[in-house]
Amino acid sequence: MTSLKTHSIFLISAIFRVGLILYGEWQDAHMEVRYTDVDYLVFSDAASLMASGHSPYKRTTYRYSPLLAFLLIPNSFLSRSWGKFLFSASDLFVGLFIHIILKQRKVPEDLCTYSLLIWLFNPFTFTIGTRGNCEPIVCAILLWIVICLMNGNVLQAACWYGLIVHFRIYPIIYALPIILFLDPCFFQSGVKPLLCDWTSDQGKTPQINSEVTDQCDVWIAFKSIFTRSRILFGLVSGSVFLFFTGFFFYLYGWEFLHEALLYHLTRTDPRHNFSIYFYHIYLNYERELSILEKLISFLPQVIVQLVLVFCFAKDLLFCFFVQTVAFVAFNKRCMNLHSSKSSRQTRPGIRLYLTHLVESCVFMLDLLLGQVYVAFFCGLELKLTG
Repeated sequence: MTSLKTHSIFLISAIFRVGLILYGEWQDAHMEVRYTDVDYLVFSDAASLMASGHSPYKRTTYRYSPLLAFLLIPNSFLSRSWGKFLFSASDLFVGLFIHIILKQRKVPEDLCTYSLLIWLFNPFTFTIGTRGNCEPIVCAILLWIVICLMNGNVLQAACWYGLIVHFRIYPIIYALPIILFLDPCFFQSGVKPLLCDWTSDQGKTPQINSEVTDQCDVWIAFKSIFTRSRILFGLVSGSVFLFFTGFFFYLYGWEFLHEALLYHLTRTDPRHNFSIYFYHIYLNYERELSILEKLISFLPQVIVQLVLVFCFAKDLLFCFFVQTVAFVAFNKRCMNLHSSKSSRQTRPGIRLYLTHLVESCVFMLDLLLGQVYVAFFCGLELKLTG
């Protein structure tokens, strides 16, 4: 019965995504505001260039691995929505992997089902894939890496990790927690760790011998870095990354290396302006920032990432989560939101707080949607004074 319910959830969510993709095609053809993500058009153009034997980097603003363009080559001869179906299928795999991980962690069945529903029918997740964003592929592979580690398969996890870091460079932030987790105190190849066992008294206690737990912490794990599992993971993942990077460097030269990898280290963008660095970037955008200025902006992010890793690496999944939140929060590229001040200063306590919170949220949402429409859909440039 439970299996039937899970299958029904996946079937309904798949039909729902197909319907959204078809609706998106209609909206693109009949409405001023397009449903399709503008990046999807970039992906499709790059794939078309690759299919005709040219470099995908002839398409301006294509700054991704050639693997992405290769995956979307069927856009040119099969259907222009091929990529959307691929990304949406990856989104369904994310749901499947979430369910597998929760089952292996012995999470109660009802909570597994609720978690699956929250992912598969979340407006953010199903619109990302159906609009043509490639992030579901990254999410699916990262969760598959976790499953491989849970099953004790370090070799396969390393292969997929090297591939995904090449595909999208930002998953490099997960390297340190994986290395820390691959420690004899927490992991042995073939033992199939549960990471966290929900059947324990604490609800989140790692499933390891208590005598070992008392003697092992993250710092000890870091000191004993040269273990078999760690060396295997590092060598294999690094080799896979270098293989794909070297292969595409041979095909496309320095243009590939700059656009797909190096560009993201020094990128500045005044339009994504909720970043803490926004105003400095905005005022100095016409002046070329020094390499030091561009790189120093990574310092707060690096510090936060290290703190989070050393605090939460014992629970790999939770560590991935907080790392991702911090990575987005401290990114140089964020959409802008604005807040307002409530003029009703006489309302006391929690009532004043809630009133201000609601007013601020409504104002921010209205302003955000207006600026998104002007900047992205109408193609107009927003100006600030400074």
